[in-house]
Amino acid sequence: MIPLYVSFAIAVIALIYAGYNTHRVLSHDAGTPKMKEIALAIQEGSMAYMHRQFKTVSIFAILIFLIIGFGLDFKIACTFIAGAFFSAIAGYIGMNVSVRSNVRTAAAAKTGLSEALDVAFRGGSVTGLAVVGLSLLGVSGAYIIFKFMGVHLEEIPHLLIGFGFGASLISLFARVGGGIFTKAADVGADLVGKIEAGIPEDDPRNPATIADNVGDNVGDCAGMGADLFETYAVTLIAAMILAVAEGFSTEYVIYPLVLGGVAVIASMVAINFVKTKSKTKIMAALYKGMAVAQVLSLIGFFLVSRFMLPNASQGMAFFWTTVVGAVLTVLIIIITEYYTATKYKPVRDVAKASETGAGTNIIIGLAAGLESTIAIVIVIVIAIIASYNLAGLYGIAIAAVSMLSTTGIVIAMDSYGPITDNAGGIAEMANLPEKVRKITDSLDAVGNTTKAVTKGYAIGSAALAALVLFQDYNGALLTAGKRLIFDITDYQVLVGLFLGGLIPYAFSSVTMKAVGKTAHSVVTEVRRQFKEIKGIMEGTGKPDYKRCVDIVTKAALIEMIAPALIAVLSPLAVGFILGPKALGGLLIGVIVSGLLMAISMANGGATWDNAKKYIEDGHHGGKGSDAHKAAIVGDTVGDPYKDTAGPALNALIKVINMIALLIAGSVASWSLF
Repeated sequence: MIPLYVSFAIAVIALIYAGYNTHRVLSHDAGTPKMKEIALAIQEGSMAYMHRQFKTVSIFAILIFLIIGFGLDFKIACTFIAGAFFSAIAGYIGMNVSVRSNVRTAAAAKTGLSEALDVAFRGGSVTGLAVVGLSLLGVSGAYIIFKFMGVHLEEIPHLLIGFGFGASLISLFARVGGGIFTKAADVGADLVGKIEAGIPEDDPRNPATIADNVGDNVGDCAGMGADLFETYAVTLIAAMILAVAEGFSTEYVIYPLVLGGVAVIASMVAINFVKTKSKTKIMAALYKGMAVAQVLSLIGFFLVSRFMLPNASQGMAFFWTTVVGAVLTVLIIIITEYYTATKYKPVRDVAKASETGAGTNIIIGLAAGLESTIAIVIVIVIAIIASYNLAGLYGIAIAAVSMLSTTGIVIAMDSYGPITDNAGGIAEMANLPEKVRKITDSLDAVGNTTKAVTKGYAIGSAALAALVLFQDYNGALLTAGKRLIFDITDYQVLVGLFLGGLIPYAFSSVTMKAVGKTAHSVVTEVRRQFKEIKGIMEGTGKPDYKRCVDIVTKAALIEMIAPALIAVLSPLAVGFILGPKALGGLLIGVIVSGLLMAISMANGGATWDNAKKYIEDGHHGGKGSDAHKAAIVGDTVGDPYKDTAGPALNALIKVINMIALLIAGSVASWSLF
């Protein structure tokens, strides 16, 4: 059991290193009084939203804790609360540092690009290290506690389902609420500011600009952190459950935790390799850090697989599945970058289509998003086949663990995005010199791509994790004495498949409508302020930023409830009314439909976004041209696609699968049909 304690110790080290990076970032200068004033407004708006969100979510968490405790097992209920708490803390820590890193990145840009990059990336690394550190700490810590309590080792992974469910629930709220907040503010700011008023992005005259900057943090930082926290934790737990179901010894059960610990060490080393002084090599610097983390992880995986597992030849088979997971990560990132980066054909085709109006922009953007699903699904399918042939079902689980192993540095790359985006906004609003804005713009341009590729990574890893969860559901039914064969000709399975395929559409409809309704309120408010507050356009009057922040905060907290209810109630209704076969069909339907929709939405939205930025760089008429106006319309359509509905589908898939795991025993013994 020594490797288990080593994993726990590594988790603690990761949190200590996150603290060191926090100190290093906060020791930098925060800039001029004007910069500090703007940054403070973003900080206050972000933290106020987080506090109000936690209060809302805590009500649901307490109710679910009581239901699980009295209906199933209080041990599972306790791990549920622990998972929810750790996930919330990871997001809180990460965003708290991000909203302080943005102004310091802008201030560091006065010195040069290298310094600004270091501040931004280390600020993002705090979120990444907090996510993997707290996730690994929670799972390994709970295992150790249950072991000392005398719980049979084979029963412990099942008790950890609660931890994964708690993390998934927080992820769902964070993704949906944060996504509604950020995109309603962004769309509202763009439609009135850029199109109607003709003022640039992040212009201080725009009343929605602070809300837009706050949204970057609650959506892209806290939201992504919670998303990958739960995916990381759920993947570890699902692999452990499958190891028990497959009859493996204890070494194999804790094997995923050790792999996670090895990769955390690799990520901490890799963070120090992200350096450059060239504006054209920022993305290369970030990829260099990712490559170092992958290579060091694989070296560690080889050693662990060779010397920790009792069967050396079997250990090598599992090592090769970790290679499959690592290769899949690289391929998904390459494919996603191709469809979302400005230097490749899909984005340039959308920009070109903007010359003939918003209609053609949207048509070509939709086509690009749909097309992007093809290559990603094919490489996922190949990875599943390869992993299964190497080491069976557990091999697929280990490939998923390998894919999630570098989550720390991946989230660092993602959180880097909102930090640099905010830094650019602060530089614009504080009227910093043009050379500073050029540096923040170059950092932000790369940040837009990193946010896109990390979404692709999150979606791909979620698909593998969900597949393992489905196998765990089947195993749970078998444990409950219900051996089922999911036959496609069985009407119950077919009904479940159709309902499962439907849920992502219904869920996305609700979240997209929420963004549209809230953005409408923001547009109305911004128009009102332009009309009623004298001197805004001349720069002599000050907009009421807090009013826009308050509008999107209230709307996000209200509108996130309906999607959460869809996720929680649908597996309960199908399971207890239609039975375990229908619930199994539902899980597969949700996985397939949700995966395809999430890829299409995330990539399509990023393609629209970068097509707009490509035009703003001087192509097809540049800023203010008809093509630019058409691209802004396309971008507003893509915003809720890529940052609200698409990413939230990850959490939807996992929540439904975790609930199915929890109720499998009850559904096996009682249903109406």
